[in-house]
Amino acid sequence: MKTTWFISDLHLDARRPAVTDLFLNFLASLDASACAGLYILGDLFEAWIGDDNDDAHDQRVLAALRATTARGIPVQLMHGNRDFLLGDAFARATGCTLLADPTLIELNGEPTLLMHGDTLCTDDHEYQQFRTLVRNPAWQQQFLAKPLAERRAIAANLRETSRQRTGEKDAEIMDVNPQTVEASLRAHRVRRLIHGHTHRPAVHDLLIEGTPAQRIVLGDWYEQGSVLRCDTDGLHLETLPLAV
Repeated sequence: MKTTWFISDLHLDARRPAVTDLFLNFLASLDASACAGLYILGDLFEAWIGDDNDDAHDQRVLAALRATTARGIPVQLMHGNRDFLLGDAFARATGCTLLADPTLIELNGEPTLLMHGDTLCTDDHEYQQFRTLVRNPAWQQQFLAKPLAERRAIAANLRETSRQRTGEKDAEIMDVNPQTVEASLRAHRVRRLIHGHTHRPAVHDLLIEGTPAQRIVLGDWYEQGSVLRCDTDGLHLETLPLAV
């Protein structure tokens, strides 16, 4: 059985080159003959301002993704709350497949629900209102019509505002709502969920109507890399050390 990999919340940015290098090395290390595919469950980039983005750092990442898919490794990518403007031009340039959120797959014979995870954080009402705004096609069309320089400035301002607001909120408000998690599992009739967004890597064992269920949370790539490996031995959360 080939290995399937899951990652999320890399937040790749030119200001953190060690993380970018770690990701590119991870891609290069994937063995096409032994890899069933790579799922990126959102926030690959710290910010994505449109597929006409010409940033040299981001173009380097696109080239690495293209090299990976060209080797026959399927790469499937879900939008996160930072890179929801990734579009068809990005997919064509990289060979990646864009995934809907949520997406249901078969993993080791078990139906598995994949999500970025932000829609599970229903206690954070301010964020959910913001998400509704920026996912509106009219808002996106207006934003993408602006010059690149203006979009970069807006994105930088939004990131700073987000950092300030995050520091003011109770940590529990920004975590998933247990009832929302259970409702999602029930709605899709599955007993396994994999998501990112919260930056709290862990495997949570649940009971739904007396039946065991599992929620696997992927980690971020700030202090280290974080991957979920799925093979004949099961599912394993692992860390990748940053170069010193």
